[in-house]
Amino acid sequence: MIHTLDLSNNNLIGPIPDFVSQLPNLNVLNPEKNKLTGSVPIRLIDRNKSGLLSLSLCKNPNLSGAVSCKRKKNNFVIPLVGSIVGISVFLLCVAAAWWGFKRKRHGVVAEAKDTIGTSLESTKRQFTYSEIIKITNNFKRILGKGGFGNVYHGYIDDTQLAIKMLSPSSVQGFQQFLAEVDLLVRVHHKNLTSLVGYCNDKTGVGLVYEYMSSGNLRAHLFSGSRSNILTWKDRLQIAIDAAQGLEYLHYGCKPPIIHRDVKLTNILLNENFQAEPSDFGLSRTFPSNDDTHVSTLSKYNLSNRLNEKSDVYSFGVVLLEIVSCRPVYSSREHERIHISWWVSSMLAEGDIYGIVDPRLERHFNTNAVWKAVEIAMACVSPNAIKRPTMSQVVVELKESLATEIAGTRQTHETELTNSIELTNPSVR
Repeated sequence: MIHTLDLSNNNLIGPIPDFVSQLPNLNVLNPEKNKLTGSVPIRLIDRNKSGLLSLSLCKNPNLSGAVSCKRKKNNFVIPLVGSIVGISVFLLCVAAAWWGFKRKRHGVVAEAKDTIGTSLESTKRQFTYSEIIKITNNFKRILGKGGFGNVYHGYIDDTQLAIKMLSPSSVQGFQQFLAEVDLLVRVHHKNLTSLVGYCNDKTGVGLVYEYMSSGNLRAHLFSGSRSNILTWKDRLQIAIDAAQGLEYLHYGCKPPIIHRDVKLTNILLNENFQAEPSDFGLSRTFPSNDDTHVSTLSKYNLSNRLNEKSDVYSFGVVLLEIVSCRPVYSSREHERIHISWWVSSMLAEGDIYGIVDPRLERHFNTNAVWKAVEIAMACVSPNAIKRPTMSQVVVELKESLATEIAGTRQTHETELTNSIELTNPSVR
């Protein structure tokens, strides 16, 4: 739906992507003053010549097929009456848009209340808004923020809770909130965040979740404390837990569900470090018997076609982060390197130790690491057809964990034998 795209003064390099020429509503494209190379897509040139597109390509000296930089002189002699009429029309449009937004927001609020009321009343505990205030100590501690609103920490007796309150300021937040409500009433799995209850009265709307006391996976992986480094075995178990949650969404729900936002911060850990994917605001159901897909702006997905393999791709990125403790993108010589490209280059050199988080100090079974990296690289394959299913990922990760446990046991037995021989040389 983009109409105007101004990319000027950004030092962009490389060719103009062909997909830009396929944006149906684009009527202004300005990539001036960059370092673009290659040729201009012929469709952009044709649209510019036909007057359907205003294309400005000045100061890209290495760009071939560039359109003339000449601009039409603006005529600033505008009649006063025309200015007044224009401003009046503009203000009327703004007023109409604001009125329409308020109506839409009111409608979505009502929809939220209706949906929560009909979906949850028979299965979950209902809290009043005054009870939510008491539980959260007047919303004292914020655990996180999202497009829907804030998530607060709370207590009922000795039980900790996380309360997600719906903000009336964002229509998009309402839509994500409704999607999460719709999903939560249908999913029941040990590796997915569970819902305790809800609040649905005139003052506020919210959902009450179990509290994951160990926070999110990113906080633990990228912690600066060396005393809290996750072991390789723990990392594999967390990866298995998260994979099992996604497997349930894909194959245990009818219709199946795509999470669409699989990332480290959305994988929560309880006091026993059991992992549970959370934050289902972007989740969507998808047909299981045809090739219909839905569009997305997924952070990690390189394609604009969405199905369950999009979650697989995102999980593959998460798995690479778990192994290496590196960010998704890193910079090298003014170039952004994706983690999958970096791992691929390391694998080409056969350097498995260079991939693994150095803080583990090689306390892992090499074969288990190789298997996990191979699984992750299969998940991030550019060709979605070549990516495994989440069921296959779960099986492979469990085999990797079994290899790690067996290797650790063997190492322990060897060390024990050597210790006995050193203390008592007669024992052979």
